[in-house]
Amino acid sequence: MEIQYSKQAVKFLKKQDITTRKRIINAINLLPSGDVKKLQGRQGYRLRVGDYRIIFDKSGNILYIEKIDSRGQVYY
Repeated sequence: MEIQYSKQAVKFLKKQDITTRKRIINAINLLPSGDVKKLQGRQGYRLRVGDYRIIFDKSGNILYIEKIDSRGQVYY
């Protein structure tokens, strides 16, 4: 499965400390396992990693990471 990151996702990961970055990337690599739910009212899914949320969409063999942010900010 190919994983593609948006500019926002890469920028967010670069700002994080190494341990947080590793936790998030490890959780993304283990998809589809983990705390994943379908988003309501729009297309896509969310993955919960502690206080962070990863919004992603899957089409075919490509997993596109749209947005990574803290719990309160990611849904806007």
